[in-house]
Amino acid sequence: MRVLPAVTGRDEFDALVVRTDHHDDRAWRDVVAALREPYGDGRFEARVHFVDDPAWDGATADEVLAAVRADEDLAVVFLADRVTMRTEDHVLLAVTTSTREECEDEEDYRQLTEFGRAFRTVPAGVHDVHANLSLGNLGFEEYAAWAQGDPEGVYRPS
Repeated sequence: MRVLPAVTGRDEFDALVVRTDHHDDRAWRDVVAALREPYGDGRFEARVHFVDDPAWDGATADEVLAAVRADEDLAVVFLADRVTMRTEDHVLLAVTTSTREECEDEEDYRQLTEFGRAFRTVPAGVHDVHANLSLGNLGFEEYAAWAQGDPEGVYRPS
């Protein structure tokens, strides 16, 4: 597994979005624009820390997780990968940063990952997911279940 650059300067209130596909700059600009839109019916300012460095091109979820492991305030990381850049809705991959070792026991980890360690979300869902996981209002597994319940397997905030 390759070693990626450290992520620095992220405020704990900022969602972390890592660009892992650098083949379409226009699509990336569209993703960034969508993520900068206010959310919660326009009541809340979007807070996002973007990692846009070609060194991350092609990075896997596990490589990204290894690189951000030191950030104790991070519950989820969002990847702007090849799927993100090629889909009309620019769905990002939301990946939990929680590990088995951080869970109380095997049952706790099984519950957390019942619907997988990752799911897709539209850009508008990034803020909702990040905020609620950071505050502990909802669990990763709840968002993953909602995404699984969508016909396209994508979390879409209501």
